[in-house]
Amino acid sequence: MYTLGVKRDFIARHFLIGGDWGPENEPNSHHYVLELQMEGKDLDQHGYLVDIMDVEKHLDEIVIYYKDQMLNDKPEFAGLNPSIEHFSCILATSLSERIKAGNISAIKVVLWENDSAWAAYEVQRFGS
Repeated sequence: MYTLGVKRDFIARHFLIGGDWGPENEPNSHHYVLELQMEGKDLDQHGYLVDIMDVEKHLDEIVIYYKDQMLNDKPEFAGLNPSIEHFSCILATSLSERIKAGNISAIKVVLWENDSAWAAYEVQRFGS
């Protein structure tokens, strides 16, 4: 199985809802590090798992959308606590929808909120 990874970082703001998490209940910023991992068993005719330029284009669009934004104000977080777990799922799902490479069997996002805390979500792509 081949795995290709691409990484980006950005700052976004949020505040947690639905519980008492001290300072996290107030608007605050995080320096997120997004690790995108794509997996597949077959390479294309050029010897690539996926066109990395295409992946970087989609990843950059996602980062621009969230950079310096308040996550709570984004429609995809409506009714959700903007935790790193929810955020990693939203990112993985969105990237899986955008990246069309047919030989990718899984797309995983590992999202770091700080130097010691991360969450991951993986989208399995059947038929690949």
